[in-house]
Amino acid sequence: MKNLGFGMMRLPLLDREDPKSVDMEQVCQMVDTFLERGFTYFDTAYMYHGFQSENVVREALVKRHPRDSFLLASKLPSMFLKEEGDQERIFAEQLEKCGVDYFDYYLVHNLNTKNYEIAERFGSFAFVSELKRQGKVRRMGFSFHDSAEVLDKILTEHPEVDFVQIQLNYLDWESDTIQSAKCHEVCLKHGKPIIVMEPVKGGTLAKLPERVSLMLSEAHPDWSAASWAIRFAASCEDVFMVLSGMSDMEQLLDNIGYMADFRPLAEGERALLGDAARMILEDIAVACTSCRYCVDGCPKQIDIPQYFALYNRAKQADEGELQALKKAYAELDEHSGKASECIACGQCVRACPQHIRIVAALREVAKLFG
Repeated sequence: MKNLGFGMMRLPLLDREDPKSVDMEQVCQMVDTFLERGFTYFDTAYMYHGFQSENVVREALVKRHPRDSFLLASKLPSMFLKEEGDQERIFAEQLEKCGVDYFDYYLVHNLNTKNYEIAERFGSFAFVSELKRQGKVRRMGFSFHDSAEVLDKILTEHPEVDFVQIQLNYLDWESDTIQSAKCHEVCLKHGKPIIVMEPVKGGTLAKLPERVSLMLSEAHPDWSAASWAIRFAASCEDVFMVLSGMSDMEQLLDNIGYMADFRPLAEGERALLGDAARMILEDIAVACTSCRYCVDGCPKQIDIPQYFALYNRAKQADEGELQALKKAYAELDEHSGKASECIACGQCVRACPQHIRIVAALREVAKLFG
């Protein structure tokens, strides 16, 4: 199979403010094109798009294409396991929502120190292993958001997994929190094939600062910013799949265009991305990827990713653009809890895969926009 996967996490929307308002007509066209070009891997999860992504998979993919023409991955949400029987109930619901009898790839979702403790308490690895024995899961793995040390612990205690899904991109390669390079090394140490998530860091590496964009364009005028990021991830050793959350047909056509006949990056191109990462980090204020894991449990219903997006733009804006962003901030306040209403409960911090100090960052957002 070709090593580009369709991430069903950032699908096109009819209403940008409503993650459930998926543009089904466009998604069907994108799915058809993806398959026609020889790509087969689709990745969804229980809570994506306000718990609707798996339903979208059923309607856009499963009902319209033969089951043996695609590979489908979903995930057991460790963060939603509260009592005995939850795993069985959720898995049965996922099969029904997707309209399938089995998953080609099934992951224990979003493991970090806290969620790994939950997974161990509920015996999640044994549960998925039994599903694999029954033929309801073909390959088992887990997605991971923590330090390389924690990853090494999990793989040491659970050598039975077939693969690992980690966040890997050139911006986080040397990060002290995400630790892409170190986590990659741990996977190599344990001999586990790698699926990459967040290769474009939630779109951050698709919309580069002007000076970075010019530098990369000089090297390859015909390469998009996103293509640099996905090429980097796909070039890493033992990476067999790179997931891209594609939000429109233009993004999909760009991705499948260069991934149809993939060529790994040369050493000089990787070095150039190292320079790009250092320049981007000088400009970025909050490294949010808009995964929205922080939003569902917020007691004040604060649309945290939207506020951070405005804040990042504002930190680089001139006075004229800043006034427009302040207007957008005021409009966001009308249908979301205010950034200033954060009660510092910490739920968002615990949920954040990027380890952002969200409470402190929201205070800065409120201070800037006032």
